[in-house]
Amino acid sequence: MKKVLTAKQVEDLIQSGKSASSFNDDVILTPSAKDYLKSLDGPLHSRPIEPEVPVLPDYEYVWTPGGDPKTTGEILDFFYSPEIHVLKERICDLGRRMWERDYTDGNGGNFTIRVGDNLVLCTPTLISKGFMKPEDMCLVDLDGKQLAGKRPRTSECMTHLAIMKRQPKCKAVCHAHPTHATAFAVAGVRPPLCMIPEADVFLGEIGMAPYDTPGTPDVARIVGETGVDHMSVLMLNHGVITWGSHVEDAYWRMENTEALCHTVWVAAQLNKGKMLTMSNKQERDLIEIRKTLGMDDFRDGFDDCELCNNNEFPAK
Repeated sequence: MKKVLTAKQVEDLIQSGKSASSFNDDVILTPSAKDYLKSLDGPLHSRPIEPEVPVLPDYEYVWTPGGDPKTTGEILDFFYSPEIHVLKERICDLGRRMWERDYTDGNGGNFTIRVGDNLVLCTPTLISKGFMKPEDMCLVDLDGKQLAGKRPRTSECMTHLAIMKRQPKCKAVCHAHPTHATAFAVAGVRPPLCMIPEADVFLGEIGMAPYDTPGTPDVARIVGETGVDHMSVLMLNHGVITWGSHVEDAYWRMENTEALCHTVWVAAQLNKGKMLTMSNKQERDLIEIRKTLGMDDFRDGFDDCELCNNNEFPAK
């Protein structure tokens, strides 16, 4: 006679190490026991399928060239689609992270993600980046015209768009006012190279964009031109703007920039301000690493003696 197993008995066997797939025709399962086993087939309990070779996740949004929605209805369907909702949630998460690190004050800071040939998701104006919701997001074209969203878009999106128009690799932009990096921007001091490898790999040389009134065409042009060759730009007397292949990539560069400026500021108070630097050969190695990661570096053709231009930071 076959043994009858209840849900409780099956649960005890599973907890003792028996596999859910090992229950065969030799036993009779009660309906509740069958239901329990079915519940183990869900995504929370099943073993994930792993690739043969570990791979990095790629969060870059990829669209079909020439496939932008055209009509108002198509645009709204796209704007409220599940795939765009994921990006909205990601922006909100990064906004909270940025706010918690004191990178923004009041309604400062903003994000954009390019989602089409002529479509960009962006944050709204006059909102704390720490308390945004997906329904607050906006959709604009590359000229800044708002296409969707219940709140008006940020006026500073024009600066983001100016970089996107000039640099095809720019798929997302982050702008903020982190204290130490903004202090460098106010002092007009370019953060040094050849001191911290992480900064040199993920930022390269930081650009310096002269001040102009925020939200104006002139500041958009100035920052857009500077951003072509620099993935992090200090906007003098204003703040920092960074870009990357996806929105978290852009945000990481904001963290990289602030960490570099903070570290250099602290180090400048030690050892009479003299700092250790890497050699030109070591800096050349970091440029090669940048290239393997798909990042261009305009210094690639420079002579070794030109790679580390740190006149404001005396070496030891």
